[in-house]
Formats: sequence, structure tokens, C-alpha cells
Amino acid sequence: MTAWARNQWYVAAYGREVGRELLARTILNEPIVLYRAVGDSTDMRGEVAALADRCVHRRFPLSAGRLDGDKVVCGYHGFTYDTTGSCVSVPGQKRVPRTARVNAYPVVEQDSFVWVWIGDPALADPAAIPRARHLADPHWTTVGGMEPIDADYGLLVDNLLDLSHETYLHGGYIGTPEVAETPISTEVDEGAGIVRVSRHMDDAECPPFYARSTGIDGRITRWQDIEYHAPCLYLLHSRVAPVGVLPRPDGTDPDAFHVEITYAITPSTDHHVYDFWAVSRDFGQGDEEMSTFLHDFNREVVMQDVDALNLLQKALDTEPDGYQELSINIDTGGLAARRILARLAAEGEDSAGGEPAPVPTAAR
Repeated sequence: MTAWARNQWYVAAYGREVGRELLARTILNEPIVLYRAVGDSTDMRGEVAALADRCVHRRFPLSAGRLDGDKVVCGYHGFTYDTTGSCVSVPGQKRVPRTARVNAYPVVEQDSFVWVWIGDPALADPAAIPRARHLADPHWTTVGGMEPIDADYGLLVDNLLDLSHETYLHGGYIGTPEVAETPISTEVDEGAGIVRVSRHMDDAECPPFYARSTGIDGRITRWQDIEYHAPCLYLLHSRVAPVGVLPRPDGTDPDAFHVEITYAITPSTDHHVYDFWAVSRDFGQGDEEMSTFLHDFNREVVMQDVDALNLLQKALDTEPDGYQELSINIDTGGLAARRILARLAAEGEDSAGGEPAPVPTAAR
């Protein structure tokens, strides 16, 4: 299992998912309940609160309770909690036990995502959250969703950093022969926890995903530039244009089509990961038919990954001890991400005073 870094920010939900209904999520094996606290305002877009989703009394899920104003009332015995996690009311007595409280997690809503800090609250720095500004930019149109995967978190990181699988797993959707045939370049910023993987195809087949959304007829220039900000945010900057159409000398690129593919990769439990995905475009603004196509088409692609990773996890679960995987050049980005994730996990254990997480041996 990929070691988890606890003192990090993780996406718990899209902002649109969180409202005045209690929303349950499990992150790094910790059950959490999310909702919007609105105070006396009639604006339902209040700040997001995140509490441990277990009543201190008998561990009943608070998400199965209800809201009373901005307080969460346990649906089993009525213990009531405010947004700080403090219990403010218990049944049958006026005195609330001093230890009656649940964890409240630091929360930041940014770029359409709700980020939650699972580790030491004193270390939570909102400035450390990586940006995905296009998700909330009115000049971009975005569709997206979330799919749970019954697999180790690290398998999804590997999958997204090695796009050569598009040729084989996503043929007829986004995959063409050139994706697997074109060498990659990899840059790693170990200190910042960033891995960059680029593949530039100057003369490639146009896959159905782009042919139908852009109207390009013929071969294309297709650039894929990945940024993975460990541990959670993955950005794929995609540029598509007819063959020979390049950015202008001043850096502008009005004759190309640009798509930002965003993934937030959030570990839920040991063999369960939340796959938040979004597709943003700078063309076809206001075209609802195109938005529907891109949503449905991309969800099919995501589900192909979901099915493949679920199958891969089942295969790995039956592997005998001592299995050694083989890695090649296309795995450079994924292996770099593994090193960074192991380091972040070890640093988190050290800050908590525990034993450092083991650093996996690089595959040969």
C-alpha cells in the first residue's frame, strides 16, 4: 500500500456538493462529515465545516443526523456539536462533559474544490494548496465528476503520470498510436513535490475526443504537459491544433484549442481512492451540447481507468510475496512521484513522533 502523507491538503469534495445536507466522506481512513454553516444569513453559500463523522458518545455517524441551525445533532441520542467540534448539548442533563468534542478539520474552498487538512492543524497552511484557477475562471467552461476506485491510491497516480496507456486502454476515445510511440521528457522538483511529464506530438492522428469537440479534420499537433503536485493535484495542459499551427512569437496561441484536464487524487481507505476529474476548455463557450458530450465522453474514459485499476488491484492482491515489477522509460514520472510520496509520508510520521514510513524500493 502506498504510504499516506497526513500533514497535507486533500480534496474532500467539489464546492457544489456541499450544502445544507450532511455529506459523508472518508479521507485517509478518517470519516468526515461536511456541510455549510450559514449563521444568520439567508445565503446558503456559507463556509464549509468539516467534523469527524463519529459521535463521541457511541460512535454513531453524525452524517446520519441532522442540522439544527449550524449545529450537527446526532441522530442516535441527540448529542449536538458546533462547527468547532465542541459538544454543546447532551440529553438528560445540563452539564456537558468536558471531553465531549469531535475533531474539526481545517478547510479551504478554492478553485471549485473543498480542501481538508487531515494532519496536525497547527501545520495547516492554506498558501501551500496548489492552484487550478481554470476551474473557477469564467473564460473556461468546465465539466466534471467524481468516481470512487477500489484500488490503492498509488495506482491512480501511476496511471495518470504514464499516458502511454491511452493508446491501448482508451483506443477509440483519446488514444492514438502516437501517444505510446512518442518519447517523454520528465522534470522533477523534489523539494516542491512536483513532477512534470511532457509528450509533444507534432504530427498525430486526431482522436474522437478532439475531432468531435474541435471540428478538426485531419492530423494534428498534440501536446500533453503534465504537472503533478503531490500528493493530491494533477494537471494536464493539453494543446491541439492542425499540423503546422504553432504558438505565435509573442506567446499567444489563438489558433489552437486548449483543454485543461484536472484530477484530484484523494486516498479514502487502504484500497479505496476518490477520483475527482474535470475537463475545462477555452472554446465552445456556452455550447451546452458540447459540454454534455465532453462530460459523457470523458466519464467513459474515466470509467475505463476505474475498471482497469480495480482489476489491477485484484491481480496484485493475489501476487505472491517477492514480486518485482519491471519499469521502463515511460515510468520515470510515476517512479519520481512514488519517491516524493514516500518522503512526504515519512516527514509526516516524523512530525507526529512516530516511526518513519518505509520508502519503497524502486522497481527494476
